[in-house]
Amino acid sequence: MDKKEYSNGEITVVWKADLCIHSGNCVKGLPNVFKPEEKPWIQLESTTTEQLANQINKCPSGALSYYKKEKPQKETPVAQTKVELIENGPLVVHGPLVVKAGDTESLRTTPRTSFCRCGASSNKPFCDGSHKTRG
Repeated sequence: MDKKEYSNGEITVVWKADLCIHSGNCVKGLPNVFKPEEKPWIQLESTTTEQLANQINKCPSGALSYYKKEKPQKETPVAQTKVELIENGPLVVHGPLVVKAGDTESLRTTPRTSFCRCGASSNKPFCDGSHKTRG
């Protein structure tokens, strides 16, 4: 899994590219931090740790996460599984789940999982953001 970390000393942002569905929530919410046209594309010095954590918590796929002072961030466990339909986007399942494909099964322990609805993902059954190019 392609994973990168960006830190400002107070908070470390973890980006897992394979989970990203390119919803744009991060860029729309903090355009002074998330700059996909630049390298590095995450520039933490332009915001506060609290604002950054709040925006990362809005990531629908879980591709963005964070931890403070070397302790992994834990989201509050979901009391029940919740399924959310994103308009013109994926189906998002909040909570732990088991994904079974053929004879194999995999436990997803991320707080949320995004599933492809358009059929264009190259990472099926998971969304990779291909729906944006399908219109």
